[in-house]
Amino acid sequence: MEPLRSLIVWVPDWPVVALTRDGDDPPDPGLPIAVFAKGAVAACSAAARAEGVRRGQRRRDAQARCPHLLVVEADEARDHRAFAPLIARLEELAPGVQLLQPGLCALRARGPSRFYGGEAAAATVLVGALADAGLADVRAGIADGPFTAEQAARAGTRREDPLRIVPPGESAAFLAPLPVTALEDDVVDLFARLGVRTLGQVAEMAPERLVERFGPRGARLHALAAGSDSRPVTPRTPPPELHREVSFEPPLELAEQVAFGMRIAAEEFIAGLGAVDLVCTELRVVLTGDRGDRSDRVWLHPGAFDAAAVVDRVRWQLAEQGLKSPVARVRIAPEGVDAAAHHTATLFGSGPEERVHHALSRVQAMLGHRGVLMPAVGGGRWLAERQMLVPWGDRPVGAQTRDRPWPGSLPDPLPATVFAEQVPVAVVDQDGDMVAVDGRGELTASPAALVAGGRSRAIGTWAGPWPVIERGWDARARRAHRFQVVDMTQTAWLLVCEEGVWHAEGLYD
Repeated sequence: MEPLRSLIVWVPDWPVVALTRDGDDPPDPGLPIAVFAKGAVAACSAAARAEGVRRGQRRRDAQARCPHLLVVEADEARDHRAFAPLIARLEELAPGVQLLQPGLCALRARGPSRFYGGEAAAATVLVGALADAGLADVRAGIADGPFTAEQAARAGTRREDPLRIVPPGESAAFLAPLPVTALEDDVVDLFARLGVRTLGQVAEMAPERLVERFGPRGARLHALAAGSDSRPVTPRTPPPELHREVSFEPPLELAEQVAFGMRIAAEEFIAGLGAVDLVCTELRVVLTGDRGDRSDRVWLHPGAFDAAAVVDRVRWQLAEQGLKSPVARVRIAPEGVDAAAHHTATLFGSGPEERVHHALSRVQAMLGHRGVLMPAVGGGRWLAERQMLVPWGDRPVGAQTRDRPWPGSLPDPLPATVFAEQVPVAVVDQDGDMVAVDGRGELTASPAALVAGGRSRAIGTWAGPWPVIERGWDARARRAHRFQVVDMTQTAWLLVCEEGVWHAEGLYD
């Protein structure tokens, strides 16, 4: 089958572009930014490239070339979320868009070229539509087959030649001088070791030899290198419009007014999800002020959102992250969905968990977002800083997470009682002298008694010391030692000796 004319629209470094267009306070596009995936640079900004940062570099090498590099982890959800409005914009001008990856999409060139009066005119209209949406660098390529069109788009430049058209029948000549790495396949390394450097050299190989060595993939690689890419452009099926957006004219200043104005939109939002047998478990609320200021937040729910819960989240976000100007627009969109069948009531009642959920949700609706708190365990070395109170339905979010390594942290089982404030104690030896830990981490004497609250308790057994060292490289360094002590009343203590001073950190039951 002969390749069909294909049109590719490409936004270079889309992960960086998506980062600068997403969130409440996105970074400046002019900063040196690098997005990393699996420890290597996946995309970088123009400022980072000017400093020598390149795709594929390891983090250490990239930061060595640009010490002030802004390092960001890849987020596929962010890339898709930021590109979705742009795909919808293209579909308004030329239906039949296929999303290849965020920042890269394909169309059949025949229909748009007939409508707009030629291939160049069609590509110019599409590139201009994305440029009007605030994108500074958009490129397009037209050729026989999506692969050749993509290479043509990547061969363009930002200003001088953003559009590259390969005439019909000239794909092989265009691809011949391109490096073999354009195939983006694991076989590329083998080709390089064999001295095959260009796509033209791959195309000169006998296709049956490649099939013998690599199977159907070899035939596919030969067809791509020879410009015979016969893949059809498969238009995507546009997803249903699940989000809702409400504009206020004039803008509203009171949170209750905004919440009242969102009631109908929230009901339509939940009904739209129900029409496709989905429920919303994570909700994104975007508030836009009259002066352009934004508040963007993702809310969680222990079960599934209903209309009242959606309105509550809008109200709470206004209370916690109020805008500097009156609210001009509110957008609600599902960030996470689940099948509605997983949230239907059981045949013989909802059970105690569901009743508890409804009770706590009602109390939270009356008292506010932080009206109902749940205990959670966070990260850190000290027990007091690991205690967290999380609003009902939210996941623990903090600067210190449990999945990080915390050398010196206490392993399970943890004390049942943790003192919010340090409880001063004293540990003495048989002669009544204070016990301490010397510079080598050894006790000056064996502990004999524990003095707490003015009462002396004989020590039956003890274990330790276990060092806890924090920030040993700067002036905020902290060095202490933990002990587990059981007195003669069989009370188990967790003690800390820091610079010769003792305090109790917790009690075991």
